[in-house]
Amino acid sequence: MAETHVLFVEDDDVIREATQLALERVGFTVTAMPDGLSGLEAFRADRPDIALLDVMVPGLDGVSLCRRIRDESTVPVIMLSARADSIDVVLGLEAGADDYVTKPFDGAVLVARIRAVLRRFGHAAGPDGGGPGGTEAEDEALGGVLVFGDLEVDTDGMEVRRAGEQVALTPTEMRLLLEFSSAPGTVLSRDRLLERVWDYGWDGDTRVVDVHVQRLRTKIGQDRIDTVRGFGYKLRG
Repeated sequence: MAETHVLFVEDDDVIREATQLALERVGFTVTAMPDGLSGLEAFRADRPDIALLDVMVPGLDGVSLCRRIRDESTVPVIMLSARADSIDVVLGLEAGADDYVTKPFDGAVLVARIRAVLRRFGHAAGPDGGGPGGTEAEDEALGGVLVFGDLEVDTDGMEVRRAGEQVALTPTEMRLLLEFSSAPGTVLSRDRLLERVWDYGWDGDTRVVDVHVQRLRTKIGQDRIDTVRGFGYKLRG
């Protein structure tokens, strides 16, 4: 099985070199770049399996780099931020990032988050990384085309159409929609969505869910997913 290729963009030399060694030690191939412009060039040249982008890098900041990558690809993106309460976290998610990790981070936690994202995207996740999430029974239960008003979700072909027009979703957005589609009209808590979509085995930041729900609404219709205050979200049947 081919090794997973990670693009890592970080301007701090010590963090960049230490993280690259930690990722290579568990079996990843890493291309490490010190700024956003060289990171964009490396992305276009190497087409990595996943990108780790520090928010504050020179030349082209991490949020802008994420937008450029998302314009060209649905490759998974994890943002790295020095402050958990920073607006940069939300900006990164709104730009198309799939997850974020706060610095300073533990190497084992970063590896676990990378593998969790890769499982969702169906990539190899390095040694002991596992395969795509979801059981065979769950996949069979979701088989076919589900219809919700003008929205059609083809769970076999992994395609979505709204009023007959195809809707382009990232893999994370698709998995989020599949989770809603499996239980239309049922309120799904943010914690459940973090566990089922993001594969979190620990408490996660619910902003990840909120931003992705908002991104999904802009694509499938603002009124298609209801907010149930204090509880979570539900898909209109």
